[in-house]
Amino acid sequence: MSRKTESYPVKTANSLWHIYRTVPFFKVVKNFIVIQIARYTPFLKVKNWLYRTFLRMRVGPETAVALMVMMDVMFPERISIGRNTIIGYNTTILAHEYLIKEYRLGDVVIGDEVMIGANTTILPGVTIGDGAVISAGTLVHRDVPAGAFVGGNPMQMIKERV
Repeated sequence: MSRKTESYPVKTANSLWHIYRTVPFFKVVKNFIVIQIARYTPFLKVKNWLYRTFLRMRVGPETAVALMVMMDVMFPERISIGRNTIIGYNTTILAHEYLIKEYRLGDVVIGDEVMIGANTTILPGVTIGDGAVISAGTLVHRDVPAGAFVGGNPMQMIKERV
C-alpha cells in the first residue's frame, strides 16, 4: 500500500524556498500559535476544540492527543482522526513534504480506536485503519490496514490483526 499524495513540481530553487506561494504566511502563523497552545494544553476537550475550530481538522469524540504532539503547520485541515483514538506523546503528523524539485500534499486519515505510540512520525497521504496499533517510534510511510500491529523504522507489519 502506497501513500496518496499530489505532486507539485518547482522549476527554480527547492520547494521550501517557495513556501509562501503554496500557503499564506498568516495561515502558517495562526496555525503555529494554535498548535503550540494545543501541544501544552492538558485538557483533552479544549485541545480537540482548538483543532476543530481553528485548524479545521476532523477529530472524533473521545480522541486523546497527548502532550507535545505536532500537527502539520501548513495543512492541518488535511488531517482526520477518528473516534476514541490515542495519539502518543511527541508524535508528528504531516500532510505536506517539501522536496528539492517538488512539494507533495496528502490527506492523513486515522481511523477509530487507533493507538499510536509516542515519538511516531506519520507522513502525508497515509491511511491508518480502524483498530490499528502503531508501536512507539514508528515512521508510518504507507497505509496501515485495520486491526494491524506495526512498528519500526522502516515500518514493518508485526501482526496482521490484533
